[in-house]
Amino acid sequence: MGKNIKTMPLGKIAGPLTSGYRDIFHGGPENVDYYQKTVQDTLEVITHFLQTRQTPLGDTSVHSNKNKIGLIDINSKETISVKECLTELCDIYINDATAFHHSSYVAHLNCPILIPTLAAEMIISSINSSMDTWDQSIGATAIELRLIEWMGKKLQYPEGFDGVFTSGGTQSNLMGLLLARDSYIKKNYNVIPDQHGLPAEAKKFKIFCSEMSHFSLSKGASILGLGKDAIISVPVDKDYRMDISKLKDLLYKEQENGNLPITLIGTAGTTDFGSVDPLHEISRIAQENGMWFHVDAAYGGGLLLSKKHCNKLSGIEKADSCTIDLHKTFFQPISASMFLMRDHSNVSFIQYHADYLNPKEQEACGVPNLVKKSLQTTRRFDALKFWFTLRTVGEEKLGSYIDEIIYLAKGTHYLLDEHQDFEVLNTPEISALVFRYAPEGLSKNKLTELNQKIKQAVFDSGKAMVAGTKVNNEFYLKFTLLNPMTTLVEMRNVIHLIQKIGEEQSKNLI
Repeated sequence: MGKNIKTMPLGKIAGPLTSGYRDIFHGGPENVDYYQKTVQDTLEVITHFLQTRQTPLGDTSVHSNKNKIGLIDINSKETISVKECLTELCDIYINDATAFHHSSYVAHLNCPILIPTLAAEMIISSINSSMDTWDQSIGATAIELRLIEWMGKKLQYPEGFDGVFTSGGTQSNLMGLLLARDSYIKKNYNVIPDQHGLPAEAKKFKIFCSEMSHFSLSKGASILGLGKDAIISVPVDKDYRMDISKLKDLLYKEQENGNLPITLIGTAGTTDFGSVDPLHEISRIAQENGMWFHVDAAYGGGLLLSKKHCNKLSGIEKADSCTIDLHKTFFQPISASMFLMRDHSNVSFIQYHADYLNPKEQEACGVPNLVKKSLQTTRRFDALKFWFTLRTVGEEKLGSYIDEIIYLAKGTHYLLDEHQDFEVLNTPEISALVFRYAPEGLSKNKLTELNQKIKQAVFDSGKAMVAGTKVNNEFYLKFTLLNPMTTLVEMRNVIHLIQKIGEEQSKNLI
C-alpha cells in the first residue's frame, strides 16, 4: 500500500483542493479578501434591517403563507454568490423577521441584545472552538470557568460550587431534575442510575412546583423516566406566587399516600406573571423534608445585578441548583444560559469519561475538561458573549437596565389601570403584565373571543406585537417588557392601539 502511495502522482493526491474548493474555506491567508467581502456584504444587510424597520414586524401577510417552505430552493444545481444568496434570504426571512429590538415588541421573553455581544458572536463562529475539552479550548475554558465562579459568588454560594453554560432554561432545568433524582437515589437505594436504571420505587417520586412554573419541568420529568404524573402543581396566592400553606397540604397528602417527595422547585420569575416564589420558605420546607431545592431563575436571574431589586431573590443562595438564562434579563443573543450547582460533588451524576476525549488520567492531573459537567459534548463558546458584556458594559450598567424595565412595567401598569375598560391581573414583580380589554356587557366567553381577536389584529397591523395566555381557561393579553429603550410614551401608544382595536371588534360581539 505504501508503495502505491509513493508512486502515485502528487497531483492525484492534492487534486480536489487545487480545483476550486480551497478558496471558500475560512482560515487560509489567500481567503482573507473573500472573508472580508462576505462579512461586509452581510453587515450591510443587517444594518439595512436595523435602520429601516419601523415596526416589530415586516409584511405580516407572509406569516399566514403555509406554503412558504415550498418556495425555498435548495435543490438547484446552479449555485449563486453570497451577495445573491443574501438577497434571496431577505425575501425568505429577513424582511419579515420579528424585530425583538423594536420598542413596540412587548410579547415574549425576547430581549434586545447588546452590541458588544455581536463582536463575540463573530469570534465564536469564526474560530469555532468546541467547549468539550481543554486542548480544544484552553482560553475559552478559562473564561467559562471564571464566569461560573463569578455567577456562583453573585448567588452567594459557599465554596465548592460548580456550574456550566447550557443552551437554555429547558436544558438547565433538566440538569437540575437529573441531579435531584440521582442524589435522592444515591442516598436511599443501592442503585447507580446511570448503570442500573431506576429503582422500582421511582414510580413514587414526586416533584413539587408552582402551577405557574415552566413547562420544561414536566418535559424533564418525562425525559428522566419519572413521567409527567410525577409533577405536583402547587396552587398560587393572589400574587401568583407559590402558596406555602397549599404546598404543606400537598406534601402531607402525597406522603400519606406512600409517595416520595424528592424535589421542590421555586420559580424566580414565572413566564406569565414574572412572579417570584417565596424562596426562603420553600428552601426551609425542602430541607425539613430531605428534598432537593432547585430554583428556576431563567427569567428573574438578572435581578442579581439590581441594587434596588436583588432582595427579591433572597433565599436563592440556599438552592441546591439554579437555572439562569443570560439571553433574557442579561441581554445576550440566543443561546446563553447557566446551570449552577451548590456542591461540586454532584457533577458525578453527569460525568462520563471517553478515552479519546477526557480520560480519567487527565482528570486526576487536574485537566478541566468541561464535557464532564455538560449534557452536551460539542458545545459553542457562548460564555464569550457574557465575558465581552462584563468587560465592555459592566455589571453596574447591566443592573441599571433591569431597573429600567421594572420601572417601565410599573408605569405601564399605571397606564392600564387608569382605563376602566382594562382589567389587569397582576402588579409586576419584574416586567410582565397580564391584562385584557374588558368593556362592560360581555360574558367571559365573549371576552376571551374579543381578546383573541385583538391579539391577532395587533399582529396583523404590524405596529406592535403582544403575547397572550390563559388564566383559569380565560384568554388574556400579556406584555413582557425587556427593552430598556422602550418609553412610557411608546407603551401608551401600544395601549391606545389595543383599545382602538378593542372598541372596533367589540361592536360585533355585543
